[in-house]
Amino acid sequence: MFNTVLLTIDLNAPASWEKALPQAIELVRTSKGKLHIISVVPDMGTPLVEGFFPEDFETRAVAAASEALNKLVVAEIPDDVAVKQHLAFGKIHRKVLKIIEEIECDLVVMASHRPDRLREFLVGSNADRIVRRSPVSVLVVRA
Repeated sequence: MFNTVLLTIDLNAPASWEKALPQAIELVRTSKGKLHIISVVPDMGTPLVEGFFPEDFETRAVAAASEALNKLVVAEIPDDVAVKQHLAFGKIHRKVLKIIEEIECDLVVMASHRPDRLREFLVGSNADRIVRRSPVSVLVVRA
C-alpha cells in the first residue's frame, strides 16, 4: 500500500486541501502509513521583481507560512494520523519533487483547479509539472 503519502497544499488557497486532505487521510489510515504535508512559499522568480519587496520578505513570508501550516495541521489532522510537516521557499514544483525523493514517498496527493487558458499557456501549472516529473504515482483531486 502507501506507507508514505505526501500532500501538497497552498496555504493561501483552502481549495488546495479541502478535498485532497480527506483523501490523503483515508489512504494513510487504510495503510497505517505516515502523512507528510508540504507547502511551498514561492520565490519572486527574478531579481528585478525581488527588488520591489522588502529585504526581509522571505523571512517574514516563511514565518507566516510556518504558523499557518501548524494551525492547519492542528485543526484538520486527526490525532490517530501520523503527520510530518515540510515548508520550503522557492519554485513550487522543484521543491515538491525534491521532498518526494528525500522522504521516499509512495504517493503524492494534490488538488488541481483548471487554470485559465492564458495562465496555462504562459506558465503552465505546478500540478502538471509535478505529475509529469514525479518518480511516484500522483493522485490529483479536482478542486
